[in-house]
Amino acid sequence: MLETSFGLNFFLKTPRNESPDGTRHIYMRITVNRQPRDIATKRVWHPSKWNIRAGRATGNKEDSKELNSYLDSLSAKVFQAKKALLEADKEVTADALKNMLLGKEGDKRTILKIFKEHNDQIAALIGADFAPGTLERYETSLKHTREYIKWKYNEDDFDIKKLDFEFISQFEFWFKAKKKISHNTTMKYLANFKKIVLLCVKRGWLTRDPFYAFKFSKREVDREALTESELKKVWEKDMGDGRLSYVKDIFLFCCYTGLAYADVYKLKRTEIVEGIDGGKWITTKRQKTDTPSRIPLLPLALEIMEKYEDHPQCENENRVLPVLSNQKMNAYLKEIADLCGIQKNVTFHLARHTFATTVTLTNGVPIESVSKMLGHRNIKTTQQYAKIVDRKISDDMARLKDILTK
Repeated sequence: MLETSFGLNFFLKTPRNESPDGTRHIYMRITVNRQPRDIATKRVWHPSKWNIRAGRATGNKEDSKELNSYLDSLSAKVFQAKKALLEADKEVTADALKNMLLGKEGDKRTILKIFKEHNDQIAALIGADFAPGTLERYETSLKHTREYIKWKYNEDDFDIKKLDFEFISQFEFWFKAKKKISHNTTMKYLANFKKIVLLCVKRGWLTRDPFYAFKFSKREVDREALTESELKKVWEKDMGDGRLSYVKDIFLFCCYTGLAYADVYKLKRTEIVEGIDGGKWITTKRQKTDTPSRIPLLPLALEIMEKYEDHPQCENENRVLPVLSNQKMNAYLKEIADLCGIQKNVTFHLARHTFATTVTLTNGVPIESVSKMLGHRNIKTTQQYAKIVDRKISDDMARLKDILTK
């Protein structure tokens, strides 16, 4: 509801008993629809250096400038509070403004409580508006936020009114120095936290975004992948009939399909369908983003899949492959890398990088097609892989040389 009249001024309050030095307390008066409310500024000033009409200190000395700057900042907070009330579709009254400025606008709101309410709503919408991976990401962010508040403030929760740049910048420090988390992952966690903060701003609970002066940045990361010769080494290496053989096959299957661990783990036989070309395709949704992914099966991937058609676990659980836990898979992969003489840090996610670079982009598959098969929402994500494909760059430049020399 819009107010019909609004006024804001500062004045020196006449005391019952004059102070020895003659100074008086400065008050701020907010008037809405002829209803005034006074707020103490916790500052004092002498009447001889006060402009009643302007409601400001007179003179050019440093103390006058400092006081006027402080009063200007209080004025700005009043207008921010007024804006927040309007955006929240709440009535603008002198009492409402005073309560917001004094932090008495209702029950104290705390960041962890609001964060949990946000996550509970996501949990209720899993399968409709959100993927399980989204909830997992925010739950991890909530856990980190709780740990940080305990470390920094020794509190079980934190009043959102106290959120400021110091909280944010020290949160970044905590991630990097105390948790030993990389810069880019730190930025992701802070981006999740910022979403909760912006919800508070939109609802009128915060008058200013504490992230205002914070700069988000991402650093370029080289996405390592197996080369064609390294991929061949793994394929040709005999691992016997035990767990190493299972892990090798599942890893190679992902090298030729681009599936992440979570996606191959949940891959059902019913998700192998006949494609537009009459061949077999994977049609699934990425667990992380809930994005559709359709992938034509290459001959080597088909060969691995057919190898496990009669596997008891696959038959009983309608699975394509007998996938172990991610922790066990990565442990066995390190052993496989040693047996194959590969010096790289071979993890399960390396298979996805290998599909993007060595298997597809390097062999001339258009980046738009690779992006669709990987289930990326934005082609910029796929372009990160293209940066490291030297062979493709070489081929592109060779074609350009041919054109220029004709």
